[in-house]
Amino acid sequence: MAPPAGRKNWLMTAHTQLVLWIAHPVLQLSVGAAMVRQKLQRTFPVFFAYIVFQILSFCVLFPLNTWGSYQTCYATYFYLYWACSAINLVLGFMIIHEVFLDVFRPYHTLKDLGSVMFKWAALVMLLVAFVVAASNSGKDMEPILQAITTIQRCVRVAQCGLVLFLMVFSGYLGVSWRQQSFGIALGLGGAAAVELGTLALFAGGPLSQVSVHVFNLVAYNLAILVWFAYVFRESPARTPEASLFAPNRWERSLSDLQSPAQGDSLIPMFESMVDRALSRTQMDYAPKKTATDSASEPAISPRRGIEPVVSLSRRVH
Repeated sequence: MAPPAGRKNWLMTAHTQLVLWIAHPVLQLSVGAAMVRQKLQRTFPVFFAYIVFQILSFCVLFPLNTWGSYQTCYATYFYLYWACSAINLVLGFMIIHEVFLDVFRPYHTLKDLGSVMFKWAALVMLLVAFVVAASNSGKDMEPILQAITTIQRCVRVAQCGLVLFLMVFSGYLGVSWRQQSFGIALGLGGAAAVELGTLALFAGGPLSQVSVHVFNLVAYNLAILVWFAYVFRESPARTPEASLFAPNRWERSLSDLQSPAQGDSLIPMFESMVDRALSRTQMDYAPKKTATDSASEPAISPRRGIEPVVSLSRRVH
């Protein structure tokens, strides 16, 4: 049933969108202050830098969008917005890496492997963005903007994957859902899932651009509230790594691959086998002496090379 004429959805109005946007820095300022109070800026420095940059970018973009004239400020706002979006993508990807390192902190080998994988993932995303930007005809969007949008969607998928990874493997890694690193990943992953879902619905036609914008604003505010709740929550003690069989087995396997033990190497094993074979051959061809022969007079060298050596005590009279 259609709504009566003249009635508007209050959630889709410009005033509501403005209020939702202003709520971002207010909530982020609370999260930043709570992190400083709990001294978490040292544990999660990248996430803290992300919060600070979000506040600073709002202080620059909001006046241009609200009070600036379209003719004079649109170009400045346009380029500043996309520049801030590019920096946010870099910080968002680094937050995933930071959470990953915090989860695998007791396992140094797995942490090193994860760092290498993140570097390759960043390189692959840059290559994909470059290909998409190069193949863009330029009708719908500029190539650089198309590249930023492509990387943005890749980072959002990675953030959703991080949440799923923690949900599935938290029991294996001894990570509790009440830990602060899980809360950071949960907030990012939830907002990323809503963004990807609304973009898919917008491309299919059910949602309008205003609805997509409002849903993303609400989802991000909820993500900030999740961070605020986890910042004040004290992280529980992790499960002792000695009682976790699976990650310890992964850690040992990777350690063996990186620096194999001396006993596991094949070259020393082959060398010892050759030494034993040579020593056994020398013992087989060496002349054998009994204890009685060694106690009697020394053996007389034979007159011919093929005659056996006969001891004097064993001569027949």
